[in-house]
Amino acid sequence: MRNLATCFQESARELKEHKTLVVTAMMIALGVVLGFYTVQIGDFLKIGFSGLANELTAMLFGPVVGGLMGGVTDILKFVIRPTGPFFFGFTLNAVLGAVIYGMFWYKRPLSLKRVFAAKITVAIVVNLFLNTYWLSILYGKGFAALLPARAIKQLISVPVDSLLFFLVAGMLVRAKVFGKLKA
Repeated sequence: MRNLATCFQESARELKEHKTLVVTAMMIALGVVLGFYTVQIGDFLKIGFSGLANELTAMLFGPVVGGLMGGVTDILKFVIRPTGPFFFGFTLNAVLGAVIYGMFWYKRPLSLKRVFAAKITVAIVVNLFLNTYWLSILYGKGFAALLPARAIKQLISVPVDSLLFFLVAGMLVRAKVFGKLKA
């Protein structure tokens, strides 16, 4: 098994490549555009696809590049189209989610098992606990009051998001798009 420190070092080295910066900038733009197609369900739940660009970047360039991209994308989405007050906790979640995805997927073969494991980890740590905690702080609602609806949403979204990412990333791998982006 690959050393975690090596994973972060190799990902940080990716930042020195022009192609990495260009592809990451395009993925940031894609993430911002996909952010326009988010469905808000009340104050506490939303469904969107902007994370797909962040996940692909983390898979391509690792946790360091993915984390930076997640933070920049979150801030740009807020600046371009705010959907409530800015709260740094959500930006931290975008960074942390991408770092976790990069740790699971960077320079590793794509498998549904690995995709599902990463999605479950992010769903529990970031989406369920941290996001719910930030929402309870931001809106003054009790953590326990918000948790059930958010848990149900995660139970539904994890399998769907896992399959969606696996299919999209799988098609890009088979089409050798990633090889062209990295060469």
